[in-house]
Amino acid sequence: MKKTLSITVYNESGVLTRVSTVFSSRGFNIESIAVGLTGNIGISKIIIVLPGDQQTIEQITKQLKKLIQVIEVKDITTRPCVERELMLIKVKSSISTRSLILEIVEIFRSKVVDISEYSMTIEVTGDPGKILTIQELFKPFSILEVVRTGKISIERELGINTEFLKNS
Repeated sequence: MKKTLSITVYNESGVLTRVSTVFSSRGFNIESIAVGLTGNIGISKIIIVLPGDQQTIEQITKQLKKLIQVIEVKDITTRPCVERELMLIKVKSSISTRSLILEIVEIFRSKVVDISEYSMTIEVTGDPGKILTIQELFKPFSILEVVRTGKISIERELGINTEFLKNS
């Protein structure tokens, strides 16, 4: 099962190395990592996605909390969150396929950011499910290149789980 950790740290030189070393020294693989400044000066947020069970997460959390630069560690896997990811995807295109590609772009509220005689580059922003879905839809057109950011996530203030609402 994939787990998502939200780690608040002091924005100091080498903090990302120290955090990632906790994972690598114990043989844990990081699937996705995103780091950015917060609204507070000198504080950054690291969002890490990794495979693991609850015992693994508890072990990693204890190790991370020992680092002086770490302010807080949260397992937000099951908490109500807003999740986003960015993907740039370059798709082979021709005059005959361009309109079909543009339909998919419009349906997914994405945008074309570059175009040439033989390809189109599309910017897609959304939850990880949207990213995977549009990537699958572009496969028949021949994907030339894909670049993705790591998942970023923030807890919902009201605690409303929209995943639960989708099943209602």
